[in-house]
Amino acid sequence: MTFPKNIFNSHSKQDGDFFLGLKRILGFKPKHLVYYKKAFLHRSMNQKDENGNPMNYERLEFLGDSMLGTIISKHLYNEVPEGDEGYLTKMRSKIVSREHLNELGKDLDLIKYVESRIPKSHFGENIHGNVFEALIGAIYLDRGYKYCEKFINTRVIEPYVDIEQLEGKVISYKSLIIEWCQKQKKSFNFNVYEDTGNDSLKHFAVKLSINDNVVAKARATSKKKAEERASKRAFFALQDRMK
Repeated sequence: MTFPKNIFNSHSKQDGDFFLGLKRILGFKPKHLVYYKKAFLHRSMNQKDENGNPMNYERLEFLGDSMLGTIISKHLYNEVPEGDEGYLTKMRSKIVSREHLNELGKDLDLIKYVESRIPKSHFGENIHGNVFEALIGAIYLDRGYKYCEKFINTRVIEPYVDIEQLEGKVISYKSLIIEWCQKQKKSFNFNVYEDTGNDSLKHFAVKLSINDNVVAKARATSKKKAEERASKRAFFALQDRMK
């Protein structure tokens, strides 16, 4: 969706379409569209408020991240009374992982509402999760905590939060590999180097060695992703020994 040039002072058919789209996503009527418009405003638009402060979704993303963490924490606290602090923290991390938030944003097709001067095909995966968090921030400012909790219950907790399944969900294969190597007193090394090849985007390659033997290789657009991808391949290659 493309908003009018002066998107924060408009009353157009596009506003009506945006309102109806939001209502379907939220499950209730938004009161002040200005918050939600800002939740989909990319920094490339270079919008400023009346005081000259930058306007984009990043500050709402910060607020939404805090609200999401608080509401998920409350749910886990109530649902798992036997869980200690470490357990609850780990479970919350699984629910609010960047990968999961990206999936939630994709499921709601939030990117179609993003206003940007950058082609959407150039966005990375994290745009989906970032905008999802910004939307939560907008809900909080518009309707308060109860509606924020209602949205998270409907869109996150009820369809996706299964305690038993989450207990077995892996957050980081790299952490698993490192912990296993340390327990088994095995040496390990992530040898990362640039490997752009014929790709237009910079790529990194990694060779994961355990006890000086290469057990997995991977490529990705960042060192972190390449290491995680190699670790995942190593985990499945070694899982019989890691049990």
